[in-house]
Amino acid sequence: MKKIGIIFGSIVILWAVVFTFSSLGFAQGKVVKIGFIGPLTGPNAAQGVGARNAFDLAIRQANASGKFPFKLEMVALDDASDPATGVAAALKLVSDSAVVAASGHWNSPVALATIHTFHTYRIPFIVWGAIHPDITGFYKYPGVNRVAPTLVQENGPLCDWVIGELGYKSFSIISDTSSYGETNVKAFRPMAEGKGAKILSADSVTVGTTDFRPILTRIKGLNPSAVYFGGVVMEGALIRDQMDKIGLKKLFCAISGIKDDKFLEVAGPSGEGVLTIKPGKPIEKLEGGTQFVKSYEAAGYREPFGAYGPNAYDSAGILLEAISKVGTEDKAAMAKYIRGIKYRGLMGETTFDATGQTQNVSVSRFVGQDGKWVTWEDSAYAKGSKKLPTP
Repeated sequence: MKKIGIIFGSIVILWAVVFTFSSLGFAQGKVVKIGFIGPLTGPNAAQGVGARNAFDLAIRQANASGKFPFKLEMVALDDASDPATGVAAALKLVSDSAVVAASGHWNSPVALATIHTFHTYRIPFIVWGAIHPDITGFYKYPGVNRVAPTLVQENGPLCDWVIGELGYKSFSIISDTSSYGETNVKAFRPMAEGKGAKILSADSVTVGTTDFRPILTRIKGLNPSAVYFGGVVMEGALIRDQMDKIGLKKLFCAISGIKDDKFLEVAGPSGEGVLTIKPGKPIEKLEGGTQFVKSYEAAGYREPFGAYGPNAYDSAGILLEAISKVGTEDKAAMAKYIRGIKYRGLMGETTFDATGQTQNVSVSRFVGQDGKWVTWEDSAYAKGSKKLPTP
């Protein structure tokens, strides 16, 4: 009888363990899917593909770790930098019952369009790249968080650098007509004027414009000390190239929307001396950055991880930690855990404020030099052997 009691007790304990793991979503043979959305085609594909690869690396490492008693699978979808395409991708993810969380978007207009879908279907969602302040600050959805600083948080350090430190005091502004471009202007203009700079002109162009010479010719007559661009890679690179072609030899500056190798590739020699910033520290200065680069290269990805690879990698890490701690069945519990997380990742410690906005805010300064982005402090410009246009 004693043996029977021991056996019965063991069975009870075993079933309790099975029930506990099952209630957390830890079922044998189960596949748990995590969505990724970004621009995988089109002019901004370099940003999305690099981020996708870094996100995939985190999933691969989690599977290899043996810490999850089920298979993790990334579902990567293309938003093509288009809000309608992004919403279609979001709807595809939330309609798959195996998808328990997602991360997405480099373009702010796309993120602003999709977060309502993830909120409605209660799927925890982390924005890895889009920086429009309304994504978190206006909607304040409990399940939507962001690991990238807002564009307002980026424009301040840019003004401190270009106006306060380097002494450029008059600007012509060119922006695209997207919400990203418009909000950049709304952020930059009062900050610049507050530091004593003059705004001589402000022009906006539709995304996809390729000929900027009429605008640039008029700006040339105004003789600003610098051109501020509120937009992203392709239009920015074309503007910079055409500035040189019409003889507008002025400083060109922008926040992280242009911080990509594609900008320098398209701009060619005109990329020399362009100033930009990017949230976070250079990869080589991040704790664990060297190991991340080695792991990325070892995984065999053909494309570079790009400016937002670390963001996507940490986004995946945060979602994975939430899954490991609270399981996959209770999405509200996952969202609550993420909002209160203190996650030590590649970019340092990430925490979120009450709106879901990261409180891990730091920026690095870069200049185009010899076809590469070089940190300002290490550049020939900072050391005086190369000269920027005269303020």
